[in-house]
Amino acid sequence: MGSCTTASVKVVGCSGFGEGGGGGGWVLGSKQPNVFVYNAMIRGHVLWSSEIKALELYMEMLRVGVSVTTYTYSSLIKACTIGSARGFGEGVHCQISKSLVRVGDVFGARALFDEMPVRNIASWNSMLAGYARLGDVVSASALFDEMPERDSITWTSMITCYSQNKQFREAIEVFEDMRIAGVSCDAVTMASVISACAHIGALEIGRDMHVYAMRNGFKLDVFIGSALVDMYAKCGSIENSLVVFFKLKEKNLFCWNAIIEGLGMHGYGERALEMFKMMEVERVKPNGVTFVGVLTACTHAGLVEEGRRCFTSMIHHYSIAPGIEHYGCMVDLLGRAGMLEEALELIESMVVEPNAIIWGALLSGCKIHRNLEIAELALKKLMNSEPGNSGYYALLINTYAEANQWGEVARVRATMKEHGVEKKCPGSSLVEIAGMVHEFAASDNCHPMHSEIRTLLIVLNEKLKLAKGSTELW
Repeated sequence: MGSCTTASVKVVGCSGFGEGGGGGGWVLGSKQPNVFVYNAMIRGHVLWSSEIKALELYMEMLRVGVSVTTYTYSSLIKACTIGSARGFGEGVHCQISKSLVRVGDVFGARALFDEMPVRNIASWNSMLAGYARLGDVVSASALFDEMPERDSITWTSMITCYSQNKQFREAIEVFEDMRIAGVSCDAVTMASVISACAHIGALEIGRDMHVYAMRNGFKLDVFIGSALVDMYAKCGSIENSLVVFFKLKEKNLFCWNAIIEGLGMHGYGERALEMFKMMEVERVKPNGVTFVGVLTACTHAGLVEEGRRCFTSMIHHYSIAPGIEHYGCMVDLLGRAGMLEEALELIESMVVEPNAIIWGALLSGCKIHRNLEIAELALKKLMNSEPGNSGYYALLINTYAEANQWGEVARVRATMKEHGVEKKCPGSSLVEIAGMVHEFAASDNCHPMHSEIRTLLIVLNEKLKLAKGSTELW
């Protein structure tokens, strides 16, 4: 393509690229101009101050399906910044930003965005969407704050960005700001906010979202409906979850998965299996997620035989290859039931490499049934996969302690010290009070009402001691 110079472009001209879209056959002797020919023609027009024709050529490229390159963009930027092409150039800039965002070049998209003489809402939204696909919450939030105007797409993009990056409180806060601003939301927005409530256990806020959706005319479709089923189930309100589920005229796979998982995690194993059978009757084809929910239900309810049957059915009847989550459920199920040798045999037959979840489930079963031999084996595997995780060492220490093998306890602690394993970071709990979610962690004194809470706990502890005549409880 070395012969395609600016001079040759000037001589040939480009009048053949008219509105008909098929007049490019004569350009440089090519019946179907490729991207190199187009780039040369566009660059030539820009250099000769024919920016409108350059932009028309770009639109021609899009119509005939010729993929653009960064060289195309570099010429178009110059065309777009010329005053006479400004109106058309805004649209082109937006299109370029979208194209770069789609291929993941958010830095290139931002450079083009910053060069735009005038930015409309579409260009702002394209840039925001780019940061949200890449998970760059900080940049997305900063851009969101800079925006001179916001439409429903803007708000939804920011809410979704926070939700997808597990910043669920922020997602809910943005939605509240959206309501205050008087911007109408759509079903996608509502589903995202309801899902955010589910992840942090904000039942009261979730109920408020449900009422808001109904009052504002949202239909109970599969999108909002499945989000509500999942939210109520995850927040422990199984009755409400079931009510919403049975009200749905149309139920997709996510709805079935949500109700099965919700029933299973709260100990309603047999009811979860009934739902699974109803799903089969309705001819809804399950997927791998469905069977994670089913197997979890069997685990929590101690339904070993049913779990075996479902695992076999998943593989042979539905042709779903077991993943690490399915094996983890089965090992947990067998381990809790005391079938540790069978659990170990299953691990050894796995078609995927066992990870820390698998060995951790086996170790938990060993603690319950005080099987020290298999516990040692599981810990050795865990030391290779997650050498710094103190939780697994703690399980083994507790197992030895319950068997009064204090020498082994000392040995495991020495091993922890030798490998530089530190104590496990304290867990935390989320509690919703009056529509606000509070987080509490062990030994944490950051809560603004820490002193009052501690005083109340001391009073409760004293009352419990008096009532039961026991020693100090905490």
